[in-house]
Amino acid sequence: MAVREKTLNQLSAAQLAHGVAQGIFTPEAVVGSCLERIDEREPVIGAWAYMDADHALGQARALRRATEPGPLFGVPVAIKDIFDTFDMPTELGSKIYQGHRPAGDAAAVAMLRAAGAVILGKTVTTEFAGMTPGITVNPLDPKRTPGGSSSGSAAAVADHMVPVALGTQTGGSVLRPSSFCGIVGFKPSFGTINRAGLKMAAESLDTIGMHGRNVDDVELLYDVFTGQTPGQGGTRRDAPRFGLCRTFLWDTVEPETAEAVEAAAAGFTQAGARVTEISLPQDFTGLGPARNIINRVERARALAFEWNNHRQRISEKLTATLEQGLATPHAAYVEALTLAQYARGQLDRVFGACEALLAPCVPGVAPAGLSSTGDPELQGLWTILHVPTISLPTHWTKDGLPVGIQLVGRPRDDKALLEIARWALARLAAG
Repeated sequence: MAVREKTLNQLSAAQLAHGVAQGIFTPEAVVGSCLERIDEREPVIGAWAYMDADHALGQARALRRATEPGPLFGVPVAIKDIFDTFDMPTELGSKIYQGHRPAGDAAAVAMLRAAGAVILGKTVTTEFAGMTPGITVNPLDPKRTPGGSSSGSAAAVADHMVPVALGTQTGGSVLRPSSFCGIVGFKPSFGTINRAGLKMAAESLDTIGMHGRNVDDVELLYDVFTGQTPGQGGTRRDAPRFGLCRTFLWDTVEPETAEAVEAAAAGFTQAGARVTEISLPQDFTGLGPARNIINRVERARALAFEWNNHRQRISEKLTATLEQGLATPHAAYVEALTLAQYARGQLDRVFGACEALLAPCVPGVAPAGLSSTGDPELQGLWTILHVPTISLPTHWTKDGLPVGIQLVGRPRDDKALLEIARWALARLAAG
């Protein structure tokens, strides 16, 4: 693998891990290449909440002393700025936490370090991983939102500043920015990755996910977090059985999303897959409102300290959400939780013989302007169901803007979904 150092930032995480392990290039060279890209593009993109080039290079040099290189040896990883990091500020996208220095790492960050990763820096998040945007723009069109709340993570990966990044999803905060930025976003089954050291938004919903430029890279991180042997994932040889699930939100999608979903279904069929129309039970129509209730109530409780002590430093958008959460009767919250639990119990019936569902991911391309991060409802439906989901960058408009499709897996069948996603990308690219 003859690779010039100035192009190392364009390689995948898997390629970088292999190259460093084989001595083809050094961790310092990899980090240096990423830093050069950041130095060039960060003034435009605004993806980073914290970046210290000397510290990043110091981590890379320290890897020389490693006696047992891990599966992420020398791989730079970006961390959404709601994860604790002992050696970097954790500011949560909030003025309240400017300069805040935790004493330790979040569990997920510690696991990445143990696997040999270089924690390159902290990426911009919306305020407390909510809906109030930070400064990040879409690298494909700076006049458009990158999505949120994992704004900086998705933008940094899409712009080749870093190969992979951590995000979180309460509604659609991994898949939506991934779709808007044209990369792969993976939200595992709820509870798969330990959340200790993560500033919680809604504890019944929050899920740690990953951004990458291909399925192999998000699977590499997933394997590290779940203690599985990296590189064991494969591509389906036989065609999967898909359910085409337009959902009851189909009338909210724009033509480019409808075209992406229909074209994917046709492509799967042409590749030999069985694609069956799937309709969700009528009860599922209440899942969107239920997720919104759970989100508001649990955010209000999670931010009790900030609300009681720093209310004047909370944005108007988040203030409105917290006020709604505080005003929600407990009975309504319990009813929302009960509906979610009931719906999860119906998933076997929904899937039937299907191994994965094909569904719309976002209403359309990234909206113009930076005042909003986009509509989370098409992703939030599956977040409340706790199933694994993945956004794949399969379709692009004539203006060069991406529209991702969403594949949904059965609960806890995350590895199977990743294999199906790899099959889907290969077949649609070949078509």
